[in-house]
Amino acid sequence: MRYAIVSDIHGNIEALRAVFERLSESDQLLCLGDVVGYGPNPNECVELVRARATACILGNHDVAAIDSYGVEFFNPAARDAIAWTQTVLSGENAAWLDGLAYELRMPDFLMVHGAPVTYFSYILDIEDAERAFAATDAPLVFVGHSHVAEWYGRAVDGQITHAHVQRGGSLGLVEGVRYIVNVGSVGQPRDLNPDASFAFYDSDSRTISWERTAYPIGLVQAKIEQAHLPQTLAKRLSAGR
Repeated sequence: MRYAIVSDIHGNIEALRAVFERLSESDQLLCLGDVVGYGPNPNECVELVRARATACILGNHDVAAIDSYGVEFFNPAARDAIAWTQTVLSGENAAWLDGLAYELRMPDFLMVHGAPVTYFSYILDIEDAERAFAATDAPLVFVGHSHVAEWYGRAVDGQITHAHVQRGGSLGLVEGVRYIVNVGSVGQPRDLNPDASFAFYDSDSRTISWERTAYPIGLVQAKIEQAHLPQTLAKRLSAGR
């Protein structure tokens, strides 16, 4: 089975559509959360994910859009974007987000937004990865949240290796090694590559491949301006940071 795994769409419908064009009908879509926040098309993104996803979990921006939980930890631009999102998000889409779980455990992998157990913590370095590995026995953990495409591997002896894959790439899973895989961000990459990021996981061949795809950034930036959202949210899309 091949899974297509997306995260951090953030209301960017142009990026999400570009990713969907890369999927086949047989791909099982998994979403790691933050469907909304930052971007100008939260309803459209929720509706596409609702219609296509096999499974979806909550991100911190999704939770904030529902009931403002955690907004005190957001930067000013993120808070302004959530406040705007709350004014346009339909009741039906908000209720769907509210019904999502914080994690999903499958036989061979775990889905969380940020990290196991502490769901909205960031995994930014080997020390963070070590804590995350200690918090779960899952052999493979898929995460997003940091908007950076990368992976961490923990060998039987405890040694942790790490690699960025911001230009796309592949990884063959080694028996006995546990992995934390960040699929990057669809709607707001922050790894210096502005192209939308997502990943495929082939459970038969035990391989993961990261894909990047371009989308009309200028159109999204114009929508952000029209919605009177913070301009920093538009500018960073071009820089991928």
